[in-house]
Amino acid sequence: MTLENTIRLFAGTFVLASLSLGYWVHNGWFLVTAFVGLNLIQSSFTKWCLAESILKQLVFKTVNITDQGKETVE
Repeated sequence: MTLENTIRLFAGTFVLASLSLGYWVHNGWFLVTAFVGLNLIQSSFTKWCLAESILKQLVFKTVNITDQGKETVE
């Protein structure tokens, strides 16, 4: 699994888990959903994501598309 797919998996899991906890446990869990959403918006503008930085240290592979359309793994 690539780094990008892992980040999407974590974001989706956190959103679904916090929505469930907010509905069944306490409304405060909805703040986690808002935090994940704001982080996704922020990362689209700044091209920086804390989860990406942490996962890169855990040696996840990233996929780059070259000019010829070939994928290279870093």
